Amino acid sequence: MTKFAIKSLFAASVFALVASASAFAADTYKLDAGHTSVTFQYTHFGFSHPTGKFMNAVGSVTLDDATPANSSVEVSFDINGINTGVAALDTHLKSADFFDAAKFPTATFKSTKVVQTSATTANVTGDLTIHGVTKPVTLKVTLNKKDVHPMMKKVDAGFTATGTINRSDFGMGNYVPAVSDQVDLYIEAEAIAQ
Repeated sequence: MTKFAIKSLFAASVFALVASASAFAADTYKLDAGHTSVTFQYTHFGFSHPTGKFMNAVGSVTLDDATPANSSVEVSFDINGINTGVAALDTHLKSADFFDAAKFPTATFKSTKVVQTSATTANVTGDLTIHGVTKPVTLKVTLNKKDVHPMMKKVDAGFTATGTINRSDFGMGNYVPAVSDQVDLYIEAEAIAQ
């Protein structure tokens, strides 16, 4: 075999390895609804800081360890699943005064940019749609752990994320400022490799 042929074969092998690695560089995970929650908190007349929660998230996360900027997340949740612990308040929040769940039953978030800020943190910007209105939101995300789940026997990735929105930006400004415009978001999520 000539030196040229050997070099060509070596180059072809390296290219094939690189192409193969690139094809499997990003892994897809499915959100585990039982261990994923979106908690929101607001100020009530300055007296207290009540919370509400959604535990019905559906979606996926793509993690690209080699190029974190190529990672992404897409999630949706049913507004009718809101839970504040007070049935009457849940009903009011689902009414046309706030979420208007009959007309806008689903909220969604789809990432548009991921900026790694440390080995385990990133700022994830995306389009948040609530009440039929879409606005950009940036979440501060921490990768808590990525390892084989002891029960599922699949790779599990766990995250904590925080962010802030103004509800009036989404057409839900009733009772501002008595009930705060600013809403703080606290997200806990687990996603299982597919």
